[in-house]
Amino acid sequence: MKTHDPTTAATAFIFDLDGTLVDSVYQHVLAWHEALSQVGINLAVWTIHRKIGMSGGLMANAILRETGVVLSAEEAGSLVRLHAEAYARLSSQVVPLPGACELLAYLTEMRAPWAIATSARIAGARPTLEALGVPPGVPIVTRDEVAHAKPDPDLFLAAAERLNVPITSAVVVGDSVWDLLAARRARALGVGLLSGGYGQDELERAGAYRVYNDPADLLLHLDEVGLRSVAPTRPANP
Repeated sequence: MKTHDPTTAATAFIFDLDGTLVDSVYQHVLAWHEALSQVGINLAVWTIHRKIGMSGGLMANAILRETGVVLSAEEAGSLVRLHAEAYARLSSQVVPLPGACELLAYLTEMRAPWAIATSARIAGARPTLEALGVPPGVPIVTRDEVAHAKPDPDLFLAAAERLNVPITSAVVVGDSVWDLLAARRARALGVGLLSGGYGQDELERAGAYRVYNDPADLLLHLDEVGLRSVAPTRPANP
């Protein structure tokens, strides 16, 4: 049995990736728009944005269902591949969101356990993880590793298991209603960020306990989500 380390912050954090830590939502939207166009489906980009955060397969199924377009199994399966190819061409535009690197560095300094759980597959996520400078040893859970992606809770449950913490004591941070629905289903505390383009009311209705602008804003309010530094403090100089 592991002994309790009194200098370790009790709160664990599980982060979504796209739109939460990196500014990539609109690159994904445009990549889906291009992929859909290649199979003869023309949708306004705002309608695509409403589904960003779901797994690629679920998103493709939802779009086909709502448009009434009938594709062969081969064509339907190619949508995810076409999206991945289009996104790869846009990925050089993706940068960390304001405060993301600082937030992760601060959590590491405070010995607060944290992980990343993303509906992306590792091939698509790798460049953005490198841009964030994620240190070795941090658990990264991708779509490749779970049976179902968001809005199912599998990604977050797997991340909590990798962190060796109860999911009920973890804070899940995401930018979409799909993140927060998955967090609620996992019975974790959900925190929303506006950096993915969803509104505060939408995120709160999906289960967000608090909503902040971006990682920089969350960094300023970590006390509101239960992170306390329990390391000894130095007395003030007389």
